[in-house]
Amino acid sequence: MPTYEYECNFCQHRFERRQHFDEEPVASCPECQGRARRVIHSIPIIFKGSGFYITDSRKGSSHADTGGKKAKKKKPDEGKK
Repeated sequence: MPTYEYECNFCQHRFERRQHFDEEPVASCPECQGRARRVIHSIPIIFKGSGFYITDSRKGSSHADTGGKKAKKKKPDEGKK
């Protein structure tokens, strides 16, 4: 059964409730009977293993992309006017 966190809109009291998924959210604050809302938290994401960096997907030689031939680099024209 998940635990949900709520916060009152009037007194900013925070409280937690264990509820089933199909239960209605708590609508009132236990302290002041004001209107309460569910607080949504972000969850952490942990990436494990290889394949999460740009260098992991490019294993092998640099000749594989050019069909075994090394690409020639063009030099900029320095004498251009």
